[in-house]
Amino acid sequence: MRDVVLFVDVQNVYYTTRQAYSRNFDYNKFWSRATFDRRVVKAIAYAVDRGDSKQAEFQNILRAIGFEVKLKPFIQRSDGSAKGDWDVGITIDAMEYSDRADVAVLVSGDGDFDLLVNKLRVGKGKFVEVYGVPELTSRSLMNAASEFIPIKDGLLLG
Repeated sequence: MRDVVLFVDVQNVYYTTRQAYSRNFDYNKFWSRATFDRRVVKAIAYAVDRGDSKQAEFQNILRAIGFEVKLKPFIQRSDGSAKGDWDVGITIDAMEYSDRADVAVLVSGDGDFDLLVNKLRVGKGKFVEVYGVPELTSRSLMNAASEFIPIKDGLLLG
């Protein structure tokens, strides 16, 4: 049995699945697939906290599945843009926890993670799976992964 660490960029997967399919990501199906015949060392879902009850309910569902949920406050800038980026936090955790696992799983299409994924795969010798919506995932991120797993029907709700 191989050890696995999971890192989910909740905002990225939410917006890309909504944009591409008008559907939501199925965290239960993902968990079943990513952890099959593997021992989970750490599983973290990174999200932005807007403080509403529906979001708190969703976060509790993630915890019930097996994720640790890390939250950052939602920041609305005066120009209307928003801030809630977890890139540095995901990178720090991935570098720390990947030493305890054979496989690292990242759910995100963000090309900023290509350096991290390459470091985990080449520098640390880990098998790195990246899950993302194919048409909205950076080509450099797909290429950096040991395996790219497209988010499509089998990993969507409804």
